[in-house]
Amino acid sequence: MDGVPEGDTVWLASKRMNEALAGRVLTRFDLRVPRHATADLAGRSVVEILPRGKHMLTRLDGALTLHTHFKMDGTWHLGRPGQRWRGPAHEVRAVLANAEWEAVGYRLHDVLLLPTAEESQVVGHLGPDVLGPDWDPAEAVRRLAEQPDREVGQALLDQRNLAGVGNLYRAETLFLCGVSPFSPVGAVPDLDRVVATAHRLMRANRDHPEQSTTGSLRRGETHWVYGRPGRPCRRCGSTVSAGPAGPPPYDRIAYWCPTCQPLRRES
Repeated sequence: MDGVPEGDTVWLASKRMNEALAGRVLTRFDLRVPRHATADLAGRSVVEILPRGKHMLTRLDGALTLHTHFKMDGTWHLGRPGQRWRGPAHEVRAVLANAEWEAVGYRLHDVLLLPTAEESQVVGHLGPDVLGPDWDPAEAVRRLAEQPDREVGQALLDQRNLAGVGNLYRAETLFLCGVSPFSPVGAVPDLDRVVATAHRLMRANRDHPEQSTTGSLRRGETHWVYGRPGRPCRRCGSTVSAGPAGPPPYDRIAYWCPTCQPLRRES
């Protein structure tokens, strides 16, 4: 359960789809989910496409919104109308097309068409969006601090605290801050730094598909600890550890350096 798309992946997908679809009339609108199998909004225009954490909101004229969630394996592919799709048809959940572009959504979750005024029903529970225009680090810190006994690694993945952080940025953020993912939130000496680091890393990667937290894009050098169990820590040479962490739905493989990220019980 380690492949959840990060918020920057959703942000970039939304940006590209917005550039291709916004302000243009849909020639095809096909939702391949039982609830909306008969919905056909061809002829309407796409107003804008926005990311919200790991959710995507496609707003249409007529005050309607198509909500989709990437969850573990969702993705959108852009191509030209008539081009061969890049994935199997049975995995397609949505197709949006205009005269120039076709967006095909694979393995999307929580596909829902709803009034734009009711978007809070699907994203209202989310905390501050790390890559959103109204990012509020103080509010993110406040929400994290409300559960001081909770493991900080779990708390960072909880989208109700801050929206967009996935397992990659959880691992790299905590490494750079010298915090064990198993330390309780109340024992973290500087939550502001943790939140600021997550924001900095995600902003640095949001405009391109490559995700590097080390500053290098060379193969095998892009991350500090994420995906590197059993290999030497880039800072101290200790062996990077990995193991399951957290109950569902926050059960992910944690990566950490036992030397650089000592377990703290008290702040």
